[in-house]
Amino acid sequence: MSDVLTLLGFARKSGNLLMGETLCEQGLSTKKVSLVLIATDMNEKTKNKFKEICDRQSVPYRELLSKEQMSGAVGKSNYGLFGIANKKFSRALIERIDA
Repeated sequence: MSDVLTLLGFARKSGNLLMGETLCEQGLSTKKVSLVLIATDMNEKTKNKFKEICDRQSVPYRELLSKEQMSGAVGKSNYGLFGIANKKFSRALIERIDA
């Protein structure tokens, strides 16, 4: 999982990471997001909301790690929802998560 966290950090530094509910929802509605990452300890209502949006728009999503672990990888605190706005980063993350 450390390579997943490293890729998250790279995505943030390159400006391809949307953090939080509002930015992810906006990114999904404008079709900028190509992958959504959801923390395992997120509120169930929020998880379900974003899973439904992703399903409707055919955007892949993965549920992994805790808020603390994911937020720490990008140098922030208490974020549990991330949108990846670059298809190459998305593919690389999916490969590593699903491996």
